[in-house]
Amino acid sequence: MFASTFRKIVLSAAIVAIAPVMAGAAFAKTQSANFDVSMKIVADCTISATGIDFGQTQGVLTSAVSGSSAISVACTNTTPYSVGLNAGTGAGSSGTTRYMNGTGTNTNTVKFNLYQHQGATPWGNTQGTDTLGGTGTGVVQTLTVYGEIPVQATSTPDSYKSTITATVYF
Repeated sequence: MFASTFRKIVLSAAIVAIAPVMAGAAFAKTQSANFDVSMKIVADCTISATGIDFGQTQGVLTSAVSGSSAISVACTNTTPYSVGLNAGTGAGSSGTTRYMNGTGTNTNTVKFNLYQHQGATPWGNTQGTDTLGGTGTGVVQTLTVYGEIPVQATSTPDSYKSTITATVYF
């Protein structure tokens, strides 16, 4: 039995000793295969916006009140886009003529304007006419919306609001 066990140990040691030599011999030849890694990028854009808060105005609107917000647009590189702003939810709003409504039972309105550049170029939603265009760079681009409440007869004391929808066309 001792001899049998000894032979097993010697045989195991011999296998362990020649295994690296055999392994090298077993993998002396190789074959290769190529494969592609691919993807397709399609034109795409995302958009987000912050609101404009004209603050609390004391008394009558005898001078213009200004404010601004930011629209963040991210479009794929080289993708042309334009951003439009709708008229909003204020009663009587249409095109680039915009109003904020009073809250609660107050039906009065306050006129306001949105501009692409401070005090000029009204910002609307008609592509090629009053939208603001650009070209995507693959990273976020920030556009400033300039808001203004012009001089006007002051409405009833209340909170006023309109919701504007910003849309990116690409």
